[in-house]
Amino acid sequence: MIFCPAITKYLIHSYKMIIRFMNINCSVLLFGVIIIGLTSCKNNDEVFAPVLSTGLTVVNASADTLNFYLNGTRQNNTSSLFPGGSAINSTVPAGLQNYQFKKAGGFSVLFSIPLTLTDSTYNSLYVAGESASLSFNTRDNIPMPSNNATSDTAYIRFVNAAPDIGSLNVYIGSVVNFKALAFKSSSAFLPLTGGQNEVKIFQAGAATPKIDTVITFQPNSVYTLFAKGLLNGKGNAVFDVGIIVNQ
Repeated sequence: MIFCPAITKYLIHSYKMIIRFMNINCSVLLFGVIIIGLTSCKNNDEVFAPVLSTGLTVVNASADTLNFYLNGTRQNNTSSLFPGGSAINSTVPAGLQNYQFKKAGGFSVLFSIPLTLTDSTYNSLYVAGESASLSFNTRDNIPMPSNNATSDTAYIRFVNAAPDIGSLNVYIGSVVNFKALAFKSSSAFLPLTGGQNEVKIFQAGAATPKIDTVITFQPNSVYTLFAKGLLNGKGNAVFDVGIIVNQ
């Protein structure tokens, strides 16, 4: 066999280049694996802050059928909030959030309202009209019923969500009464004997009640009564009383 020195030198040089190239690629690959491993370890060691949540009941005390949104995402997906209706104790993020309201079937935002809610609490947001000035929220210190089958005690509070009615005096049964509750005011929850109770709502200083009705309150339950509508309202805007079962 005849060997050509030039060809032999070329083959040796090519072999060395191939080996060098393979070594460089292996080094790069090994370096990449090390970096990925270190990054994975770092991500696994990160401590993510928990997402804090709170409870929110949205009450429609207005004459419109509404949908409500949290930071642009609709929350009442199963049905709209009819006048006097409510979405009870929805779980929402705590802290500062932006709530928007639209009429059912509409695209324009009626108004937005920013709320800062503390985590692990119960809250209510009342909508009494088509502007943020006619809306307000309450912190709800809901009592725990006894769950005793022999107990006949219910708990009741009253919220004035009627914009132009003025202050109200409310009498429930023969024991519970709330005096001079202005618009956007809420009473505390008070114990009440369950069963049928007469409910009378007066404008402060008036001798004749604006509402005189009978409501049945179940024992071991917690209720909110709220005034809604307008003094001379018609249809869905008529002055009336709504009820929420908080628990």
